[in-house]
Amino acid sequence: MKKFSISCVLCIITLAICCGSMQCFGSVALATNADVDFESKSAFLMEVASGETLFAKDETKHLPVASMVKMMTILIALEEYDLGNVTLDTPITTTENASSMGGSQVFLDPYVDYTFEDLLKSVIMASANDASVALAEYFNGNENAFTNRMNRRAKELGMTDTHYSNCTGLPSAEQYSSAKDSAILLKEILKHGLYHNYSTIWMDELVHPSGRTTELVNTNRLIRYFEGCDGGKTGSTNEAGCCLCASAKRDDMRLISVVVGAPNSKTRFNESANLLNYGFTNFVSEKLVDSSVAIKNLPVFKGKVESVDVFANEDFARVVKKASQSGYEVCIETDERVKAPTKAGDVVGNAVVTKNGEVIKTIPIVVKEDIKHMSLFETAKEIAGKW
Repeated sequence: MKKFSISCVLCIITLAICCGSMQCFGSVALATNADVDFESKSAFLMEVASGETLFAKDETKHLPVASMVKMMTILIALEEYDLGNVTLDTPITTTENASSMGGSQVFLDPYVDYTFEDLLKSVIMASANDASVALAEYFNGNENAFTNRMNRRAKELGMTDTHYSNCTGLPSAEQYSSAKDSAILLKEILKHGLYHNYSTIWMDELVHPSGRTTELVNTNRLIRYFEGCDGGKTGSTNEAGCCLCASAKRDDMRLISVVVGAPNSKTRFNESANLLNYGFTNFVSEKLVDSSVAIKNLPVFKGKVESVDVFANEDFARVVKKASQSGYEVCIETDERVKAPTKAGDVVGNAVVTKNGEVIKTIPIVVKEDIKHMSLFETAKEIAGKW
């Protein structure tokens, strides 16, 4: 039977108290329409690290979301880049079909080569329909095949209230999504560093192979006017109304807000900003377990090193309402020593997060490096050295 050393770290953090117009959902108090008034058909506010819902209004309702559909086009393009299947300089030949899409566009010429970077930037910044279709055709041969791929990826992400009919968000009777699914999708996009290279640019230009230029202006006005906003996607059609999925980060907390079906563009930006302000004003993110900080330094038995730092395998954070009182307890359970040989990722204990005696999360504690076993000669030499 292995022996364990147990040290409990008491993390006193704030939690919401149910009162007045607030309702309790898990460990966080949700706003109601009395706290945040909305004209939009649907709205949603999420804290990214914990995934906690801070506000929800018809968040799973099936609605057209216009060009917010392009977030899935962007995600797949980013994933292709990270897999090494495409580079920023990869030439992509446009078709007559792509260049004739109309609507929001960057006026691509047909049958010429644009770089992957130019097309991706045009979608992220300017919500270009023609660039979206050009990417879809490049990755899957045609837009229909790419759309099927979009639906498969949505299922993988748990987007249960979404169905795509195209890669642009142009009106289609069979196409819908929801505010909550849009937040899930942007959360996944934000994991890709390349996205941020373009999402925060306010103005730029696309230089076409012919030498003419098209001005690119970011459709997400909040990246210029709202503190901490560094990404998102707009959408607007007569069918969908005005939509916006936006993300902002202040200090250690990142939020995603979504509004769907606002009556006009001014309202969608105002309501998005109001949602984000509500979150930053009333909540704080507390990291209970930090995987980047060593939990302990354990002695190593029969290894080529005397001791090794051990770490939690993942972070664990919770969103809490400011000026409220409650607490979590984090108990650290580890082996008394690490026995060589070990490999990076070997488990040597657990960090157990509890609240009111209930286990909330168990996180493995691991060694992050390989440790080789001492040879017989090295063991003998060490013993002799201690005499």
